[in-house]
Amino acid sequence: MKFARKRVAAVAAVVVAAALALSGCADTGTPAGESTGSAGSGGGSSENLSITFLPKSLGNPYFDTSSKGGKAAVEELGGTFAEVGPAESTPDAQVSYINTATQQGVGALVVSANDPKAICDALDEARGAGVKVVTFDSDTNPECRDLFVNQATAEGIAKAQIDLIAEQIGDAGEIAIVSSTANATNQNAWIDIMKTLLASDHPNIKLVDVVYGDDDEQVSFDKTAAVLQSHPDLKGIISPTTIGISAAARYLSTSNYKGKVALTGLGTPNQMREYVKDGTVTAFALWNPEDLGYLSAYAADALIAGTITGKEGDSFEAGKLGSFTVGADATVLLGDPYVFNADNIDDFDF
Repeated sequence: MKFARKRVAAVAAVVVAAALALSGCADTGTPAGESTGSAGSGGGSSENLSITFLPKSLGNPYFDTSSKGGKAAVEELGGTFAEVGPAESTPDAQVSYINTATQQGVGALVVSANDPKAICDALDEARGAGVKVVTFDSDTNPECRDLFVNQATAEGIAKAQIDLIAEQIGDAGEIAIVSSTANATNQNAWIDIMKTLLASDHPNIKLVDVVYGDDDEQVSFDKTAAVLQSHPDLKGIISPTTIGISAAARYLSTSNYKGKVALTGLGTPNQMREYVKDGTVTAFALWNPEDLGYLSAYAADALIAGTITGKEGDSFEAGKLGSFTVGADATVLLGDPYVFNADNIDDFDF
């Protein structure tokens, strides 16, 4: 999937966008692997290329898309792909799935963490049993995994969203944030940086509230309604989660606030297309979640094969995406995200 090269003008290096919601898969603790071959073709031909993806929750379009990329990569490598996960994004909901995968002897787990600490003991046990652990999208504490595949830097993601809302409200007025869960590692990092950027660069914008929709569409919808009622002078909303931004857009689109309260954040084109076209949303951001899953699977393969260990300076090949180098804190960066608006949104299908 090709991205148009339109980036946020004020964010020279890294911009952003992401987080979604779709139909759920069965909530089971046993990975339903899809075998695509018995021998890897990516350097781990005699290794255990059973790779299990564990998103924050199932039924989330963002993770459906990242798992699509992960599955494609595992198929290229000749391995076995599985996706498991809880129905809801709660701090310890992923523990039982990690334990099951460990007992089944998978080669690698690729995890988007609901909490930086809650799953660490389970991941430590998995690693002790020889399972390679890659986190993506949302990290654990660094000592709990072998590698983190980051969609973009936290600074770039935060700045992109602040720049977008500042442009849309004339760099002045009250704003609120509709986030995912209160414990989400990535969301909280972005919000902390947003607060710093507002204080240093946008003194006329006031953040009056941060609410949490728990990565649930209806809860996010209700939280949007409540924050607007609580703050009648609100000029804009940032929702750094795909479920949250689509729920907020759904509320705004049929309310008296449409065209009066700006909305931006992280979303997918297919989710947000109708709201861009009807004027509810001007612009939003996101990286390509399919590429994120694809890269994460290749990183897992490189760990299994021993091509990399997670040491800074290690490098590996990731199929169609090319070469990547491990940075500080055992982190690999996917690259620059993009801004979507009425001019380019029809160029994308995810």
